[in-house]
Amino acid sequence: MQRFAQRTYIASGLRTPFGRGGGALADHDAISLSVPLVQAMAAQARPDLFVWGTVIPSLGWSNIGREIWLDAKLDPTVPAYSAVLACSTSMIAALTAAGMLGGDTDLVLVGGSEVMSNPPIGLTLEASKRIVKLFRTDPAEAFDALKALTPNDLVLPVKGWANRITGRTMGDHMEETAQIWNITREAQDEWSLKSHQRAVAGWESGFFDDLVISLPEISRDANPRADTSIEKLAALKPAFDKSGKGSITAGNSSPITDGAAACWVATEAGLARLPNGTHYAELVDHEIAAVDHSVDGLLMAPSFAIPRLLARHGLRYDDVALWEIHEAFAAQLLANVAALEKPGWTRDRAGVDFDFGDFPWDRLNPNGGSVAIGHPFAATGARDLSQAIKELWNMSAGSFAIVSICADGGHGTVALLRRP
Repeated sequence: MQRFAQRTYIASGLRTPFGRGGGALADHDAISLSVPLVQAMAAQARPDLFVWGTVIPSLGWSNIGREIWLDAKLDPTVPAYSAVLACSTSMIAALTAAGMLGGDTDLVLVGGSEVMSNPPIGLTLEASKRIVKLFRTDPAEAFDALKALTPNDLVLPVKGWANRITGRTMGDHMEETAQIWNITREAQDEWSLKSHQRAVAGWESGFFDDLVISLPEISRDANPRADTSIEKLAALKPAFDKSGKGSITAGNSSPITDGAAACWVATEAGLARLPNGTHYAELVDHEIAAVDHSVDGLLMAPSFAIPRLLARHGLRYDDVALWEIHEAFAAQLLANVAALEKPGWTRDRAGVDFDFGDFPWDRLNPNGGSVAIGHPFAATGARDLSQAIKELWNMSAGSFAIVSICADGGHGTVALLRRP
């Protein structure tokens, strides 16, 4: 089955180093952090369209894509718009761009950025209405009212970007899911250690050298820890559920991170405009799933999307040479794969009656994932896609890859790539 009318490709792009929250990149906002990256990408080729996203909103802009493009002093005749789908933001940018190829559009630059260090502070609706009304009638009194604001009038990110519907953080939700799926603290810490070891090894081997630009503040990812160990991870206290049952810690969760990432979406004609040696893969198909998070868990949609996507193409798990699964939490990755492996799950819950076989754990996130590298919300999709494409390029022609990202709100986006 071929989803697109013409062959569609994703080519690996560049990203900034990912900085720790409050660290080297904390003086930026999502626009200023993106500008040098977008300039570096545009130096490779002029896109026909630019699509960008950020998850944490700001009153300072409405179309961040256009703002970045113009701040970068690039060709103003290139259209630019914004996309957002929580942690899948730059992947959904790529997927929507793929659907817009054709006519005069052969090459699209997509990506996303997040400076989690600097979330904006807003006003509650009631406080905002009160202040705005005063500015219309009595500006002096409005300024006095601003001075008199209390914490109850402010919208603060003190709950770690909690889900608006439930009022609970992703970590709170994941604790519940981890307990339902019996994901142990030991298993989470073991996966976290692997993620750090693989990310550190990737940097030492030079794997990331042509994927990451250097910035004046930082030239290498700040989050991967070469000195971590099972003992150090085991010593950390639960960060969300402190009742004694909690298992999710700062060590087995993706950290607060600042960063930006980009990639290309292209037709064959668009690929020809990119520099020689650019890694690329065919975008064979994709699946976007949404679940009732009160039933299945906030971050479990990939376990629905993956089997539906593979079954359409008659692929078993071991037919996929590479699995790049976003690690919002080690428990989230482990729970989704546990669902894929559970007898009857894909049939009874995902609605796919197909024998997928055993899951190939040895093909999963070979150069580390978000637990170690970091997770600037809107940048993760492009980071995952570019990383997977480079990994896939070292495999034989025809090899498949799955790139999967969970997202707040009960969403999951999954892409099926093939090495030409």
